[in-house]
Amino acid sequence: MAELDLDHRDAVGLSPLDLSQAASFDKKYSARPGTPLAVVIAAYNEEANVAAVVKAVPEQICGLATEVIVVVDGAGDHTAEVAEGAGALVCDVPTNRGQGAALRLGYHLARQRGAKYIMTTDADGQYEAADMDKVVAPLLSGEADFVSGSRRLGSTTSKDAVRNTGVVFFAGIITLLVRHRVTDPSCGLRAMTADLPASLTLSQPQYQASELLIGAAMAGYRLKEVPIDMKTRRSGKSKKAGNLVYGLRFCSVVIGTWWRERRSPARSANTQRS
Repeated sequence: MAELDLDHRDAVGLSPLDLSQAASFDKKYSARPGTPLAVVIAAYNEEANVAAVVKAVPEQICGLATEVIVVVDGAGDHTAEVAEGAGALVCDVPTNRGQGAALRLGYHLARQRGAKYIMTTDADGQYEAADMDKVVAPLLSGEADFVSGSRRLGSTTSKDAVRNTGVVFFAGIITLLVRHRVTDPSCGLRAMTADLPASLTLSQPQYQASELLIGAAMAGYRLKEVPIDMKTRRSGKSKKAGNLVYGLRFCSVVIGTWWRERRSPARSANTQRS
C-alpha cells in the first residue's frame, strides 16, 4: 500500500475534534523530536496511577528510543497534569468518548511524529514494563507486524473466574473466526508497525483491542502472541462495565468487526503479507 494512501487513511475515522486536538498537540511539541517507538496510553481519571506508568517506560526498548504519548479522554481529575509532569507528551481531549476513540487519536499522533512502531499499555499499571521488550522484539526480527501480550501464556493475578473464563471463551471464538490461534483477545499491552492501524477501519469507541486484532488478522498482517504478566490495577476501580454487560458488548464488537471485514471489498485487495 502506498505511503500517500496510508497518510490519507491515517485521518479516516477522526472527528473534527480529533483533528483540532492533533493540530494543537503538534504545535505544542513540534520542537521536540519524535522517536522510532511511541508508547500510546489512553487515560481517563487515572491521576493516582498514570505517573508511575509513564515513568516505568524505558528510555529504550529493544534499542529503540521511546516517547510516551498520553491521550487523556475527558478526565475530570488531574490526569493530564500528572502525566505531563511525569514526562509524557499529553493530548488532553475535553470530552470523554471511550478508550477506543482515545487510542485511535493516539495512533494518529504517533504517526504524525514519525514513529515507525507503536506500543500501547494501560494507564492503570496492570502491565509490567519488563515485558515491553518481549512485545516489541518480534516486530524488529521480522516475525510479525502485530504482537500482543497474553496473560494465558504468562500469568494473571485476577481472581475473577467469570472474567478469566470470558478470556478463554472469546479467544476460542476469535480463533475460529479469523483462523489464527488467539489466546488473549483483550490484552492492552501490544505493539505494531505504525502503518498498521492507519490501514484498518477502527470505529469502536470501546473494546478496540478485539477490533484491532480481528481487523489485522483478516487484512493479512502477521500476528504473534508473547507471554506477559498481568497484575491488578495499582489503585482505584476499573472503568469497565460489569461482567454481563462487558461480555455482551465485547461479543457485539467481535461479531460486528468480523462481519464487516468479511464483507469488505477492500480486504481482498490488500497486499498479501507473508
